[in-house]
Amino acid sequence: MENSVQQKIMAFLEVGGPVVWILMVFSVVALTIVLLKLWQFSSLRAESLKTTNLALDAWRNDGAERALEKLDEKRPIDALVGYTMRALLAANTRADLIREEVERRAMNRLNQLRSYLRPLEIIATLSPLLGLLGTVLGMITAFQQMEGAGNQVDPSVLSGGIWQALLTTAVGLAVAIPVVTLHSWLERKVERIAHNMNDAVTQVFTSKEAKHLVEKAAKEMLHAA
Repeated sequence: MENSVQQKIMAFLEVGGPVVWILMVFSVVALTIVLLKLWQFSSLRAESLKTTNLALDAWRNDGAERALEKLDEKRPIDALVGYTMRALLAANTRADLIREEVERRAMNRLNQLRSYLRPLEIIATLSPLLGLLGTVLGMITAFQQMEGAGNQVDPSVLSGGIWQALLTTAVGLAVAIPVVTLHSWLERKVERIAHNMNDAVTQVFTSKEAKHLVEKAAKEMLHAA
């Protein structure tokens, strides 16, 4: 049974030619990237706001120390919130400079989460084009055979050449459609994380605790000057 399946796969690849081989490589690369990204998002729990919300509630009501205890700073959102709280508590940096540093860290985190999405986008774009190229090349070969046969044209030879040529387009679309879908889904996840980062950090800055710390820091800087 296994030998039969392997023979069918090899026959399929031989009929499709080098374009189908390239598309198969693309599909393996795309699958590897998707699995890697799923593992990354799962291990970081990057979209989870459970501990973030607990920390923000504590920041507003119970004080900074209790808030920091609630955070799991292995998560990207919690790490930014934790940094913001500590920076405000240190009271030795202006609020606008803290915001700039938070934005820099957020961009670095988001770039890490977007890693390998660009190759996925390229695979989604190139796969149908490669499939179309394979079809065009196959049609050229089929019509060359037809021309070489002269008046002795066998319709079955022509139809066989055409379906073999169309096979590459079908494979290209079969690779591109799921890759486009998964790429869009992963991009949307990163967008949600970016929104949650901005929302959580803004809540830290707009709380009464933050306003008190900013005013205290401003007075200390003015006194030092």
